[in-house]
Amino acid sequence: MEGKKQMLATLVGCNYAGTPHELRGCINDVLAMRDTLVARFGFAPADITVLTDDDRRGVLPTGANIKRALADMVARAAPGDALFFHYSGHGTLVPHRRAHGQDEAIVPCDFNLITDLDFRQLVDRVPQGATFTMVSDSCHSGGLIDQEKEQIGPAVVDYLADGTSARRAVRARFLPYAAVVGHLSGASGIDASHHVADHLLALFGADVSAKFHHQQRHHDSASSPDGGILLSGCQTDEKSADVAADDEAADGGKACGAFSSAVQAVLAAHLAPLSNREVVSRAREVLREQGFEQHPCLYCSDANADAPFLCQQ
Repeated sequence: MEGKKQMLATLVGCNYAGTPHELRGCINDVLAMRDTLVARFGFAPADITVLTDDDRRGVLPTGANIKRALADMVARAAPGDALFFHYSGHGTLVPHRRAHGQDEAIVPCDFNLITDLDFRQLVDRVPQGATFTMVSDSCHSGGLIDQEKEQIGPAVVDYLADGTSARRAVRARFLPYAAVVGHLSGASGIDASHHVADHLLALFGADVSAKFHHQQRHHDSASSPDGGILLSGCQTDEKSADVAADDEAADGGKACGAFSSAVQAVLAAHLAPLSNREVVSRAREVLREQGFEQHPCLYCSDANADAPFLCQQ
């Protein structure tokens, strides 16, 4: 029907099976989110793209494929539409080549990093009046949309940990920078002492992150508020937990991301619409009660902080 709002989603889960960096819960995260999008938020299954690295769907979540899926989703969008991206997998921090500081990035299955600048450029293309909501259950995910306004984050005093510890085995969804370079060096043939940009450019050419091109388009931080909304699994300086399966758990104990599971728990406990701020705040409470030492964050405009998560009516 003409004028009807579109609900579009891209869901990515990378378990890196058979590698030293293997995770367990990432594919489960996105499959659970797919079901939630359809059952609760009214997404049409045909409007949900799922990319996983279990080699059964044909299109792997490589850096180029993820960026292509996201670009296609944004290209379809019109004012008023709700776009959603869920990523579960490893995250990393990339040091600046010639200056102090580090930038956040996600690690696709081929290690062709997607950085905070790529997400900034993507959000800049979202039509005015549409929203691009991103849930990233990965380490160092705070700030993954470059220059998005922090609403809940390190400046918020929310560290009332009660001394409990996580009840199930966990692994951090984090790849150290040296591990990323070491992996890429084996394929590029370039010595591991070189910056990651050299390896990525040699392996992926034009498909590398905009962060590593010589000519970058810089975002104007003074521009008007945009439709970008980031719900991150942790702060920039923290790690997100990948939780092992537990057959004795009351919920069936599937492997999962701690943050993804917390979001699902929050949504299940509150059927009425929740604001983006409420989802993150309540997910923090769930993780604190479960003994996880990670603090989800929210980055978006003031108006979107208090807008309903995924525009639920």
